[in-house]
Amino acid sequence: MSNPSSTIGRILGITAMVGAVSALGYAIYFDHQRRSDPAFRKQLRSKLKRQAKAAQIAEQQEAQKKLQDVTEFLTAELAKDPISTDPSKREEIFTSSLEQGERLSMAGDQDLLAASKFYRALTVYPNPAELLEIYQKSIAKNVYENIVLMIAILPPANVSNFLSGVTSKMDKLQMESETMEKMNEIDE
Repeated sequence: MSNPSSTIGRILGITAMVGAVSALGYAIYFDHQRRSDPAFRKQLRSKLKRQAKAAQIAEQQEAQKKLQDVTEFLTAELAKDPISTDPSKREEIFTSSLEQGERLSMAGDQDLLAASKFYRALTVYPNPAELLEIYQKSIAKNVYENIVLMIAILPPANVSNFLSGVTSKMDKLQMESETMEKMNEIDE
């Protein structure tokens, strides 16, 4: 008589082998279908397209919801505690907002509130591009993204001035370039 444990081992081994052969057979069949049947390939492609489109729509909806949430939050924050336009208070606003933003960003669960504090500091800082670079290197990515969204939603005056200054410089350079091209055409 054979040992009962060896019989069970054989049965399990045979079952595992049958399962492996079945899986391999299915894989070969699926590969053959994928390669040779145009209707099957078309069905797979359309399924992949539908999944990609659904993922893209979900991503767009998520981005739109985030933008709406940030807009509502920023509006509520600024209504609750408006930014002072008094030049003598700029340094105090900057340091207190920066400290609060750092403290909140380290807490981890208050990213939007931390971003609003950093945004407040940015609105009173004289060189916003420099401060944005510092933010990008030193704070968490999701907090930085919220700051950029807030700037896009409601650009502070110093950021608007900075952006319009860059635009006017670019326009001036373009005009100079066009003038040089015209002068070169005249010389020829």
